[in-house]
Amino acid sequence: MQWEIVVGLETHTQLTTESKIFSGASTAFGAEPNAQACAVDLALPGVLPVMNKAAVQRAIQFGLAVGAKVAEHSVFARKNYFYPDLPKGYQISQFEIPVVQGGTVSFLLGDQMKTVRLVRAHLEEDAGKSLHEDFAGQSGIDLNRAGTPLLEIVTEPDMRSAEEAVAYAKTLHTLVTWLGICDGNMQEGSFRCDANVSVRPKGESKLGTRCEIKNLNSFKFLQAAILYEAQRQIEIIEDGGVIKQETRLYDPDRNETRSMRSKEDSEDYRYFPDPDLPPLMISPEWVEQVRSEMPELPGQKQARYTGDLGLSEYDAVTLTASRAMTDYFESALAVAGADKAKPLANWLLGEFSASLNRDDKTPAESPIAPELMAALVKRVVDGTLNNKTAKVVFAALWEGKYSDVDACVKGEGLEQISDSGAVEKMIDDVLAAHPGPVAEYKAGKEASFNFLVGQIMRAARGKANPAQVNEILKAKLS
Repeated sequence: MQWEIVVGLETHTQLTTESKIFSGASTAFGAEPNAQACAVDLALPGVLPVMNKAAVQRAIQFGLAVGAKVAEHSVFARKNYFYPDLPKGYQISQFEIPVVQGGTVSFLLGDQMKTVRLVRAHLEEDAGKSLHEDFAGQSGIDLNRAGTPLLEIVTEPDMRSAEEAVAYAKTLHTLVTWLGICDGNMQEGSFRCDANVSVRPKGESKLGTRCEIKNLNSFKFLQAAILYEAQRQIEIIEDGGVIKQETRLYDPDRNETRSMRSKEDSEDYRYFPDPDLPPLMISPEWVEQVRSEMPELPGQKQARYTGDLGLSEYDAVTLTASRAMTDYFESALAVAGADKAKPLANWLLGEFSASLNRDDKTPAESPIAPELMAALVKRVVDGTLNNKTAKVVFAALWEGKYSDVDACVKGEGLEQISDSGAVEKMIDDVLAAHPGPVAEYKAGKEASFNFLVGQIMRAARGKANPAQVNEILKAKLS
C-alpha cells in the first residue's frame, strides 16, 4: 500500500521586545538562572499582568505580511495545566479569538510554488525551563523565559512531505526575521517548531491519527523527526496496530521519536477568558499605521526582480532567502546598474555564497564590500576579465590583498588580451602547432574545437577573451 504523510506545523516565534509580554522583566538571553524573573513572572500574590504594546505591534506586522485578518477585538485566556516551570499553574494565551486569523505562506519547492494556509497566529507567554544536568539526580527550574512573548503560528495540515515542511519553516523563518519581529536564533529557542504528523493511504481524504513532536529547534531535526515518525506510524498500522494520539520528543542522537505524554485536546486545558486582562482592541488606524511602516516583503521583491530585472524565479527566491543577502545585492546593484543584475546574481549565488559558507560568514561580514563586488562584475561584463581571471581577482579581494579591483587586476597581471591582432597571432601559432586536431575538426569532430580553444587560452595564460577567441577561431577554421 502507498502511504501519504500529512503534516501541520505550530511554530513558536519569540518576539523581539526588550521586556516580557505581561511584565517589565528583561528578555535578554544568557542571564544567570532566575535573574530575570520578576514578581509578575513568579506569580506572587496580588500581581497583575500588563500587556506589552510592542508585542501586539509585531503580531500586527505578521498578520499584514501573510495577508491575514488582524482582529479588532481579541481575547486572552488561561490555559490550565500543571508543570514545575509554570509558576501560575496556567499559561496566558489566546484561544477562541486570536489576534491574527487566516493568511497564507507561499514558497518554492523544487520548481513548484506551494502555498500553506494558516489557521491563526496568537500571542502567548512562554513557560520557564526545567534543567536536568549537574544537579546530582535532581532537576532545577529557571524562570528567566517565563513570560517571554511568543507568537504561535499554526498551519492547516497542508504539507505532504518532510521536505515541504522544512521549506515552509525556512520561508517562515525568513519572513519573521525579515520583518524584525523575531531574531530567528534557533539554538537559543527563539524559533522552534512542533510538528503534527499523521499518515493515511494515498488517495484517502480522511486524516489519520496525529502525533505531535515537540520543540524541534533545527531544520535538520525537523526533517529527520517527520521522516522517522511517519515511518513509525506506517509500520504500526501495517502490523495491525493503532496509532495513539500523543505528544512525542525527538532524540537526535538516536534519530527516533519517543513518547512524552498522551496528547491533550483543548477541553483538557479548561480554557476561560483571563479576568485580569481586558479584551485586546486594535483600531483600524493602528493597523494602517503599521502597514505604512512595513518594509518591502520577500514576495514583493521577488516579483520586482523577475519583472523589472529579468531574473529567474530561482534567482529571485534565493536572493531574498535572507534580508542580509538582499541588502547586499541591492547595494551592489545600485553601483553596478540594473543591466548587470543577472551577472551580479550569478556571482552572489555562486562564488560569493560558496565563500560565505566555507568561512561561516554572513553577507554583512563579507570581506568584499558591495561596491567592490559591483566593480568586479563590471570588469567581467566589459571584457577586462574572463570568468577564470575574475575568480583570481575575487580570491585576492576576499583575502584582503587589495581594496580596488583595477589595482588587483594590474597587480596580479590579469589584464585580458583583447587586441585582435595579438589574439590572431596566438591562434595562428596554435593552429600551426596542432595540424591533427585542425584536420579532425574539419572532418566533423567537434571536440577538437574545444581542444584548440584550450591550447589558445593556455598560450594566453587565461587572459584572452573566450568569446573573441571562439569567434576568430571559427572564422579561421571555416
